[in-house]
Amino acid sequence: MTTSQNNLSVEERLRLLYDLQLIDSRIHKLENLRGELPLEVKFFEDEIEGLQKRIEKYKEEISKLNQQIIAYKQTKELAAREIEKFTKMLQNARNDREYKRLQEEIDYFEEEIKLSDKRIKEALVTISQLEQQIKEIEALLEEKQKELEKKREELDKIISETKREEEELAKLREEYRGQLPPRLLRAYDRLRKKFKNRLAVVSFDRDASGGSYFVIPPQMQLEIRERDRIILDEHTGRILVDPDLAAEEREKMREIFSRFGNIID
Repeated sequence: MTTSQNNLSVEERLRLLYDLQLIDSRIHKLENLRGELPLEVKFFEDEIEGLQKRIEKYKEEISKLNQQIIAYKQTKELAAREIEKFTKMLQNARNDREYKRLQEEIDYFEEEIKLSDKRIKEALVTISQLEQQIKEIEALLEEKQKELEKKREELDKIISETKREEEELAKLREEYRGQLPPRLLRAYDRLRKKFKNRLAVVSFDRDASGGSYFVIPPQMQLEIRERDRIILDEHTGRILVDPDLAAEEREKMREIFSRFGNIID
């Protein structure tokens, strides 16, 4: 802990904490402006990548099938030469046994040609189907790319409009965090993570939406107004501040935020 952190009064720490929460809440509000756009952009990017991979896979299958067709055609050519060879030998067969053996060879290679023709036909049908699927995927891919571009433009527009303020808020956030004791910061961060509305510091005049879910007794309200010690809500564990301090800090931070240009309310 630095000397300046040691020298901070309780009131100064409470004000810094409340200011820090206003900064964090504003950053969160700016992030919410983007809504689901970052997730939607990522979804389209993943979907497009998946479609591109499917196209590549189908093209590889077509390439393999074309190679198989070449091999089947070579098998046919080889079989045709063998048939021609054995047909000539058949004419000079010396006996029935040799004639039968040569005819069996011819029959075998004729079956090879028929089988190759069948495989070539099947491969061509599959290639045609794959090419049709590629066309359909490419059409779908074009649609998805247009949708992605639209979502990116929407996101880029929001980012460009809030970029300066986010940068300034990030600097301001680090400045305020640097003034607070680490132990107090850890408690603050833990509370922000604990609650859905991310409010760690609340004014006791706020309703449930502001973070304090229970009525603060009058005696405790007086103690909070004295600002000489950090008081926690016994039900939620949140750090409590008085309404006047909260109003003063909200007004002060609104003035600071207004310097950042085109900001959100």
